[in-house]
Amino acid sequence: MKKINRNDLLIAAAIGAATGILVYLTRRLRERQILTKVSDEGYETAHEVLYPRKKQISGKLHYGPVLPE
Repeated sequence: MKKINRNDLLIAAAIGAATGILVYLTRRLRERQILTKVSDEGYETAHEVLYPRKKQISGKLHYGPVLPE
């Protein structure tokens, strides 16, 4: 069995850190794209649209203008 030396541990830590950073940046990029799309369509203040992953109190999410009944 091969002994694990310090260089192997450093390489494994560097690979783990790089993977974590890549995942973090991918999520931020996806969130930025969603927020850019939302703001371009004029829904800046709709909490359900800005934060779709949060638990919604109401299931009445509606994209587009709301007409009075």
